[in-house]
Amino acid sequence: MDLLDIKDPKFLKELSIKELEALSADIRSFLIEKLSVTGGHIGPNLGVVELTIALHKCFDSPKDKFLWDVGHQSYVHKILTGRAGQFDTLRQYKGLCGFPKMVESEHDVWETGHSSTSLSAAMGMVIARDLKKEDSHIIPVIGDGALTGGMALEALNHIGHEQKNMIVILNDNEMSIAPNVGALHNVLGRLRTAGKYHWVKDELEMLLKKVPAVGGKLASTAERLKDSLKYLFVSGMFFEEMGFTYLGPIDGHNYEELFENLRYAKKTEGPVLLHVITKKGKGYDPAESDTVGTWHGTGPYKIETGDFVKPVNPPPAWSKLVSETVRKLARKDERIVAITPAMPVGSKLEGFASEFPDRMFDVGIAEQHAATVAAGLATQKMKPFLAIYSTFLQRAYDQVLHDICRQKLNVFIGIDRAGLVGADGETHQGVFDIAFMRHLPNMVLMMPKDENEGQHMVNTALTYEDGPIAMRFPRGNGIGVPMDENLKQIPIGSWEVLKEGKDAAILTFGTTIPMAMEAAVLLEKQGYSIKVVNARFIKPLDEKMMSELLGSNMPILTIEEAVLQGGFGSAVLEYAHEQGFHHAEIDRIGIPDEFIEHGSVNELLKEIGMTTDEVVKRLVMLAGKKQKRA
Repeated sequence: MDLLDIKDPKFLKELSIKELEALSADIRSFLIEKLSVTGGHIGPNLGVVELTIALHKCFDSPKDKFLWDVGHQSYVHKILTGRAGQFDTLRQYKGLCGFPKMVESEHDVWETGHSSTSLSAAMGMVIARDLKKEDSHIIPVIGDGALTGGMALEALNHIGHEQKNMIVILNDNEMSIAPNVGALHNVLGRLRTAGKYHWVKDELEMLLKKVPAVGGKLASTAERLKDSLKYLFVSGMFFEEMGFTYLGPIDGHNYEELFENLRYAKKTEGPVLLHVITKKGKGYDPAESDTVGTWHGTGPYKIETGDFVKPVNPPPAWSKLVSETVRKLARKDERIVAITPAMPVGSKLEGFASEFPDRMFDVGIAEQHAATVAAGLATQKMKPFLAIYSTFLQRAYDQVLHDICRQKLNVFIGIDRAGLVGADGETHQGVFDIAFMRHLPNMVLMMPKDENEGQHMVNTALTYEDGPIAMRFPRGNGIGVPMDENLKQIPIGSWEVLKEGKDAAILTFGTTIPMAMEAAVLLEKQGYSIKVVNARFIKPLDEKMMSELLGSNMPILTIEEAVLQGGFGSAVLEYAHEQGFHHAEIDRIGIPDEFIEHGSVNELLKEIGMTTDEVVKRLVMLAGKKQKRA
């Protein structure tokens, strides 16, 4: 059928299983074709085609509410709710969002881009439904990887205690972004091979009902027998003990099994967990055979071969540069240990893991745990490297504050994807870390101007002995500068003058340095002399250079690809105030007080006014004010 004709999922009610199977094939072909151009989360979506169709056939969205944990597996849901015609704009500027988005459709009832939130949100919706005496089903869909997140386990505990009606779909594909790890993963592994549990349980209960009830002693004996038989016949009782009716495991690509179990779940009182086994990437060989997570989310690719469309001989990726420098240093220092919360592939730690398997720890989707594990290691004089995306570091704020900074422990935090990340949009933009890290006592925060300075900063971090230190670095590749053979240390808090000038100064770091240099060159042609400073240490500031700038009455423009509130520019303003320079001319450019949606980084920078032209305009105003004062 023509997917562009779909306006509402109600049409599924009339389709036979044979017609649904044909629709599944059409959707897979559509996704493979469209995502080969735009990129996107192809593996997760190919894996949930039948499950999504079955949910929409058995329930009535939006009255019945689907909550997609993480949200990157919602493409099929978007197609079935009338958005197939927008897929050419997927993850593009002003186009279709790669995650659920309430403004797009009434069928998107929960927005998410971080894992492990769906169960808690669903519990809130269930409580509201019952208080309002409404009649609807609340169905969170959570992956086996997301289930390892602490918030998901907290929610399971509460849901099991309250015993309210809810249907939890456990979409088990044995992967999150990378292969899953942990004891809970092993529990699910046993369940996958245990057979359909609820039929065993039902048969046991029917058998025990035939035992005559003669006194309390026999009744309690029968109950103990029932429990013993459950453990004898069924491998893994985790969810039943948590208060759920456990159904499954079932084949998530078999419509008959899906319909049978969803009907059973609908009429079961209390919380139900339906364990559905799916194949990530199903229907496209390169994605289906992926065992490391390469096809979780991709850029454009060639359909015929599965080859990714990439530039020829690009500079090194930032993630790889950082991880390989850590690996190089680990050869000389056995105390260096790497930790990642389920991102070994994204953080490019495969090489470290292969060379030092005993010193590499993927703790699963557990950012809080990762931070405190690093703290524990540091108390024992180890040198932990915590590789974590800026957007996910937000989840470990309390642990960084309480467990790392307060104890002044030597933890090196590699803040990957710092700044705007583009297509993944507002849930993933790494623009808040400066504001929430800068105010933490004992923290050193830095960002390199290029990959050569980056390798020296990694060396600086792993030789630093006076507390926590963090290095921000952007998504994507470096700029292709020559690399020094020998690593050196950069003095903490030292800035670098890239261009001398006397009319105004730009203080910036990282990805915005090229913008500053370009503006300075343009202004030089107009007769202005602009100083450009690589303010590579965001905390502490280079107080000597700051005092010199303020003492000479030089106007200052700060630029940061991060939020202005509480950011680097705020630190400069605070310093000027504290030192008594109350009339200093200081202006700031950065991310405004709003969430930045998806699009290319250049498009987003233009939208928020972070351009060379804007820098030129601000500097002309500042230099003009200086001339008037003179």
